[in-house]
Amino acid sequence: QLQLVGSGGGLVQPGGSLRLSCEASGFDFENYAVGWFRQAPGKEREGIACTSVTGLTTDYADSAKGRFTISRDNAKNTAYLQMNSLRPEDTAVYYCAVGRELVLSVEGYDYWGQGTQVTVSS
Repeated sequence: QLQLVGSGGGLVQPGGSLRLSCEASGFDFENYAVGWFRQAPGKEREGIACTSVTGLTTDYADSAKGRFTISRDNAKNTAYLQMNSLRPEDTAVYYCAVGRELVLSVEGYDYWGQGTQVTVSS
């Protein structure tokens, strides 16, 4: 059974850090690109970061550049999103997804995790 389980969200103060994890099972994770997305209340889901099957190629939304880092460990079937210098506007539900294309659009992804809440507040 294909599964993507996101974790690592929580409440953090502005300027703080979190590392999100996305653990995959039930499919050939190493053959899929991975994307991280977020959705704030009342807003559309937006692509934040993505990485190629090897992890050697990455892309970031402007809002994430310089603060967030996407990575993956294919031996552990896990992808990560390290988030630093968090801001209140980063508050959202964060989703991981896998697909065949290295893009930041939701249309490029086939399977989705359940989401993990990130709240940035003092």
